[in-house]
Amino acid sequence: MNAPVDPAILAKASLDDKYTLPQGRVFLTGMQAIARLAMLQRVRDERSGLNTGGYVSGYRGSPLGGLDQTLMRARAHLDRHHIRFQPGLNEDLAATAIWGTQQVGMFPGARYDGVFSMWYGKGPGVDRCGDVFKHANAAGTSKHGGVLVLAGDDHGAKSSTLPHQSEHIFKACCIPVLNPASVQEYLDLGLHGFAMSRYSGCWIAFKCVTDVVESGASVDIDPDRVVIRLPEDFALPPGGLNIRWPDSFLEQESRLLDWKVYAALAYVRANRLDRIVWDSPRPRLGIVTTGKSYGDTMQALADLGIDEAAARHIGLRVYKVAMSWPLEPQGARRFAEGLEEILVVEEKRQLIEYQIKEELYTWEPGARAPRVVGKFDDNGEWSRGEGRPAGTWLLPASYEHSPAMVARAIASRMTRLGMDHLLGSAFRERLAFLDFKEKALARPRVTALRQPYFCSGCPHNTSTRVPEGSRATAGIGCHFMAVWMNRSTATFTHMGAEGAPWIGQAPFTDEKHIFANLGDGTYYHSGLLAIRAAVAAKVTMTYKILYNDAVAMTGGQMHDGPLDPASISRQIAAEGVKPIVVVTDEPEKYPAGTAWAPGVTVRHRDELDAVQRELREQPGVSALIYDQTCASEKRRRRKRNEYPDPARRALINEMVCEGCGDCSAKSNCLSVEPLETEFGRKRKINQSTCNKDFSCIKGFCPSFVTVEGGQLKKGRVVSRHDAADAFPAVAEISPPELAAPYGILVNGIGGTGVITIGQIIAVAAHLEGRGVSVLDMSGLAQKGGPVMSHVRLAAQPGALHATRISTGAANLVIGCDLVVSASGEALSKMSQGKTRAAVNATTAPTADFVRNPNWQLPGSDLLHDVREACGADNVAFVPAAELATQLMGDSIAGNMFMLGYCWQKGWVPLARASIERAIELNGVQVEFNLGSFLWGRRAAVDLERVQRIAAPAEVIPIGRHFSRNLDEVIERRVAHLTAYQDAAYAARYKALVDRVRVAEQERADS
Repeated sequence: MNAPVDPAILAKASLDDKYTLPQGRVFLTGMQAIARLAMLQRVRDERSGLNTGGYVSGYRGSPLGGLDQTLMRARAHLDRHHIRFQPGLNEDLAATAIWGTQQVGMFPGARYDGVFSMWYGKGPGVDRCGDVFKHANAAGTSKHGGVLVLAGDDHGAKSSTLPHQSEHIFKACCIPVLNPASVQEYLDLGLHGFAMSRYSGCWIAFKCVTDVVESGASVDIDPDRVVIRLPEDFALPPGGLNIRWPDSFLEQESRLLDWKVYAALAYVRANRLDRIVWDSPRPRLGIVTTGKSYGDTMQALADLGIDEAAARHIGLRVYKVAMSWPLEPQGARRFAEGLEEILVVEEKRQLIEYQIKEELYTWEPGARAPRVVGKFDDNGEWSRGEGRPAGTWLLPASYEHSPAMVARAIASRMTRLGMDHLLGSAFRERLAFLDFKEKALARPRVTALRQPYFCSGCPHNTSTRVPEGSRATAGIGCHFMAVWMNRSTATFTHMGAEGAPWIGQAPFTDEKHIFANLGDGTYYHSGLLAIRAAVAAKVTMTYKILYNDAVAMTGGQMHDGPLDPASISRQIAAEGVKPIVVVTDEPEKYPAGTAWAPGVTVRHRDELDAVQRELREQPGVSALIYDQTCASEKRRRRKRNEYPDPARRALINEMVCEGCGDCSAKSNCLSVEPLETEFGRKRKINQSTCNKDFSCIKGFCPSFVTVEGGQLKKGRVVSRHDAADAFPAVAEISPPELAAPYGILVNGIGGTGVITIGQIIAVAAHLEGRGVSVLDMSGLAQKGGPVMSHVRLAAQPGALHATRISTGAANLVIGCDLVVSASGEALSKMSQGKTRAAVNATTAPTADFVRNPNWQLPGSDLLHDVREACGADNVAFVPAAELATQLMGDSIAGNMFMLGYCWQKGWVPLARASIERAIELNGVQVEFNLGSFLWGRRAAVDLERVQRIAAPAEVIPIGRHFSRNLDEVIERRVAHLTAYQDAAYAARYKALVDRVRVAEQERADS
């Protein structure tokens, strides 16, 4: 039995624990660990008698898109630790500010002994900062300062225009690279990183990939956990290695290349950051790995049935590298001694592999160096003819690795060395299962895709349209998604160069004009320079500056400084842009006297097409500033009573609707959904997701009804307490034993609270003292696309390796959306006999419906795929969103409803009290979510009873229930026509149908 949960521990837990507890274990996401790291550094410095300050700056971008929000929420805690968070205008200016923090002690007036600093940015930001990184790293760090460079690498291009691997850029800048493998290592290696930076004078790169930085785990925050050892085998040169002034350029180069990089290597060696984690008395195969790949490797070995004892028996050695460049040579050589072969497991292009080969090339004379494989098999990489690699890909450099891919690579090397016969049946069974799963997923399937799309009511639904005969180019931001819509929008650039390709095209084409979409965040970041370049080149084009009052792509942050349409107009007018037209959904919000640039006009968005037609005829660079607040940001602000919420609703009278789809064509809105009725497909407005843009009513369709001042009707049972009489108490269950690691895959639609469910489960597990990791896979998916949360639970933290659930390793799938549950990614985690699944049977339409009014969801095929993957007896399809809407008034309650359902079924190995406390700690609509959780539990006990309570007797619209036979079809239409006009009108219809039936029967009998 699982040990009972101490109520006192649950009651004592607080959301602020992650920043306020002085020691012990707390639950931290990767982002929160970065914030806590800065605080730990300050605490350690204080204990050492140093008065240091901290500074954090950079620019947001996935997988570090939410770091600035995390730091803003923690600002009070950061302030207490003398840590300043200053969002950067862009990446390179932020990096230059970081450079300045290391100069604090060089001039009079310094109030601190030093300033430790962190820069953050995604891969393209690293590319952008090559110049400042080289200069600042050559200059160095202060003795009591130090710099960590947090590089967000999106290996799978989930939310990027290119996959990124930053290590090679850092290598070019001579910046050592630390590669943490877990949230715990964000703290441990982070502290080592600051110490190494201070000792060596180098800036230290800190690789942040999705699988770690966007995961969460229970970690140890003891400030004394990390013991710093300064090298004893490395003598610093006179004057040391830290920043100084004056300092000649060539002296900086010499100090960097002759001393600083080697000082970093000495630090790694002294602190044994690179280490052998598994060994054998007779090692034959060695695996060297780092960062996220370490988790993949250990999970792959576990899946193959290989633990430390088995590794010792078969001759397997595993080497974990903390600093992937430069590779510490002495430890690498010790690892290689006695091995026949080395397998290098690292994602993307070779970094460690090349360094190991270089190190072993100078092996002792007469010694037999082990064979090294990694990206390719034994035949190696370089071409031996026909322009192709000589070998076969073993661990490809493209995309991302998985434990399954790594397991295949390990198995192939073990088989080649004859080690496989020493292993048990689990080894062969796992390989057979991977083959089976690969073939099953490769079979042709009728499926549906949930593609990321503009949110309901998004300004881009309107702003990215162009007139017939024109085209537009895309750029960085949510508006990029216009490229996969019917918007005559094609090609894109890196951030800040929007429109610049036209400068090169225009002299060589007869095309006279284009539109270039430019987001307001990008404009403020660097896009103004592209406009300046276009003016200087004297091209003819129109910039559409899409002002949404928020940086919507990464979570709705405010701009990093003052920005509004009036100031934009003045800036671009000063650059020579004319004419300038402001298009907005609220022209009345700009009173007379608004400080526009001379000649600016303000037009209603209904005139967008006419405005664009006018501008495309103007010579030179013109601009259209489209001003409408981000729909998601409106929703957030309305919840905080910070934005007007009109007492108005748009609805569709289904009996008048003809199902033409013009409302979707006008609005491009996902909240316009299909409604299947007796009289054919109609339309409805999903009131739970509608953001009140009202573009859908622009078609002047008579089926639309606007209700002023009314409130949405909710189910008669709202409170979980009020429902006690309507539904008896739900019996308590004993959660299942957590004897082995347990994987829960939560999936659904981005922006509907799916990630919250994973966080609730993870926090509940932490409160119980369990080992837990949670990985949120979202990226662009937060815009209505597929979202997955991988939750892994274990009795002890050390039992977990990779944060992603392995192939076929999900014990439970909480499917908040059928389309995502039946996707290849989700199906790959399911296996018969292991996986149970509860799937929401109320399916929202995909973006295909917006473009194609006749689109049909292949529901039966999707249901079949999930049943086949799990086994029919292990799957429950529950109308969660429908019931949640009826009971709680909002379909978003369906996700928590699903969690309650699964818990009551005994599929979640955690105590109810822990889950409910985690809901309370989340602090968002607590009563609402507790009620949803309880209704899910009730549905698990008696679904039919819950359905009766949710839908009491009421007048059902005539079209909602389908006729069971032809006679009923005719009877219902006669009744409808009688109500519509009169009995005589209906009789004419009935007589016609009867004549047709008689004629049909006579033809059949002849």
